[in-house]
Amino acid sequence: MNKPLENVALVIIGRNEGARLVACLASVQGRFSQIVYVDSGSNDDSVAQAKAAGVIVHELDADMPFTAARARSAGFDVLKSQGPLPDFVQFIDGDCVLRQGWIDQALRAMQDNPKLGIVTGWRSEIHKDASIYNALCDFEWHRPAGVIAACGGDMLVRSTAFEQVGGFNAYVIAAEDDEFCVRVGNAGWELERLPVEMTRHDAAMTRFSQWWRRAVRSGHGFAQVGDLHNGYFSKERKRVWFYGAVLPMVFLVGLVWCKILALVVLGIYGLSYIRTVQGLIKQGLPAKEAASHSVLLTLSKFPNLLGMLTYYRRKRAGLGMNIIEYK
Repeated sequence: MNKPLENVALVIIGRNEGARLVACLASVQGRFSQIVYVDSGSNDDSVAQAKAAGVIVHELDADMPFTAARARSAGFDVLKSQGPLPDFVQFIDGDCVLRQGWIDQALRAMQDNPKLGIVTGWRSEIHKDASIYNALCDFEWHRPAGVIAACGGDMLVRSTAFEQVGGFNAYVIAAEDDEFCVRVGNAGWELERLPVEMTRHDAAMTRFSQWWRRAVRSGHGFAQVGDLHNGYFSKERKRVWFYGAVLPMVFLVGLVWCKILALVVLGIYGLSYIRTVQGLIKQGLPAKEAASHSVLLTLSKFPNLLGMLTYYRRKRAGLGMNIIEYK
């Protein structure tokens, strides 16, 4: 049996994950010097399950909006308060399980290259075939290995790099991992994705409404992170404005003044759909799956727009950046 790694600690974040958190806790036992679970206001038995597993539990106060970013930074702070800070911290979401062998390979990469600030791997869906929404998530997770600019929240981070950039931005409610990675890269650190399975995720999306809410959240992230880092997510935001706002307005004008104009707009959507299908097939997705995924990707511009507008409204009104949940 492998011994715990003395120089690597683990931070788990969660909110009402239930059985998913139990599976997560079981997958990480015995491999880390310290394990911290940070709970964001769960009303299920998450806290009790974490305590039963023998890990350090930190419950966030409801004094400010709950965000994944706030939870991760709080977990890091707990580790600092426990004594000497470990050299590396693995972050994992409570709806994921850690794959056997990952941490050893990730740690080896960190030790071989002292310039590495973040190492990540591949995430996959546990129930990929349960719904088209889960299948789309599974495809989104699998990105090329090598040098990267950003990654998802499951990552091994060098503590020095984390402290240098001040951790995660607690006010970013979506794409907070991108925002954090941008600052780490700007600080001179390298980021890498290994061609290794890292975590398995349980999106638990079986309804269209869940997918819609997740897409709204993504749009919020496009706007907020793009606002913080000029030029970031610029392509995504331009697509959302064009397909989610400009074309619908032109279509409505066309219905009133020029039916041909409305048909042209429909043709543009159709062409976009076809190009998306072709692009997914080139990336290795079977034609049938590419066709169904492209429907959601084409539609996603509308909830993305709602998310962007939600951010701009909140910012203008000085409102809190509350999380947008889909589970």
